[in-house]
Amino acid sequence: MTRPLTIAACLALASLSSAALAQEQPAGESAPTETAAPQAATAAPAPTGNADEGRMLTYTCIGCHGIEGYRNIYPHYHVPMIGGQSAVYLTNALQEYRKGTRKHPTMQAQAQSFSDQDIADIAAFLSGLQK
Repeated sequence: MTRPLTIAACLALASLSSAALAQEQPAGESAPTETAAPQAATAAPAPTGNADEGRMLTYTCIGCHGIEGYRNIYPHYHVPMIGGQSAVYLTNALQEYRKGTRKHPTMQAQAQSFSDQDIADIAAFLSGLQK
């Protein structure tokens, strides 16, 4: 996965540029402070799902959710069929598992590895399947 490396590279560049700016200040002068008020937080638009990418991300899902009538061993949970489910429902469920507001250890572990784009892609693929 390249995402952690990309983030780490951006953080490294940011810290290097801060250090370089600090070294450019003449002795006895402090760095200028920002006086601009922080901008109001705006909600980023939800990513658009790509069903082809979602197909690749759902291989582990099918192991439980693709078997009709499957119940896992411990603890006993009925595992719902998710193919053909609403994209909105799937997106909300995965986000809730990721945040921990929806409880199921296996699903929480799975969802924590997904980005917002991954979740949108998974929802796009699964919602397009026939029930």
